[in-house]
Amino acid sequence: MLESGSTLPRRQLGRYLREERSALGMSQEQVARLADVSSSVLQRLERGIPTRLKVRDLQAICEVLEMSGDMATAMVGLLRQAVEKSWWHEYGSLIPANFDVYVGLESAARKLTTYQPALVPGLLQTPDYARALIRAVKPGETAAEHERRVELRARRQAAVTRRHQPITLDVVLHESALRCSVGGPGVMAEQLRHLAEIGKLSNVSVRVLPFSAGAPVGDPVGQFAILEFGEDAKGEPVWPPVVYLETFIGCMYLEKDDDLERYDRVLETLRQASLDEATSRSLLRQVTKEFST
Repeated sequence: MLESGSTLPRRQLGRYLREERSALGMSQEQVARLADVSSSVLQRLERGIPTRLKVRDLQAICEVLEMSGDMATAMVGLLRQAVEKSWWHEYGSLIPANFDVYVGLESAARKLTTYQPALVPGLLQTPDYARALIRAVKPGETAAEHERRVELRARRQAAVTRRHQPITLDVVLHESALRCSVGGPGVMAEQLRHLAEIGKLSNVSVRVLPFSAGAPVGDPVGQFAILEFGEDAKGEPVWPPVVYLETFIGCMYLEKDDDLERYDRVLETLRQASLDEATSRSLLRQVTKEFST
């Protein structure tokens, strides 16, 4: 399969293959020999470069890397997804529903800019806030499974507070997200205090779009995130930025220049209509007191 469409699935595929190979302590030459593919093909795969590859060859590579059945299925799904410039990922279609494509993308990002109209973004959620959402989304799971998901979310958040190259996080929250009671007043008070404090970090910006701003874009704007992946030694982007849109049944990844420019314009409009960081913290503390009384 010659992939000439989206760079994103190719990059993710290459990243997972590279990480699994490194975890096993194997060289590219060893994996290629055992899977009966050329080392140049595996090298191109790991770098996210378009290459001709049959599904059965990728399955052989996954077997050598001792990937689980679901993981191997996800890798094949990523290979097949890379035929469109922007792509729609329906949960459970091609890629198993329990394989989170976005989390892998997020972990590679150097900057994440997001607008959230109703909920606090995952990277800034407190454990109790996350737990309440997870229980609502996954009512059929056990308490132990819920806790595992809470722990995984907490691990993702380490990217915000780590000392070495923490991710730059730029968040615009609609005031609705502050007043939507998730988990009850006590949980919300703790969550809003956390937002006010973490927004003081040099790599984190939290702004609130107040009710008084009305509809600054004119059209309804759902949640979105723009992920950027840093620059190389020449100042060029390591990977092109991506706009991520999430819905109830799936998510969209946009890479076209026109789409990126449109969301950049929308984001700038939302920023201009939002409170500055200091005033946003004041509002967060005010609403915290309301939940605490």
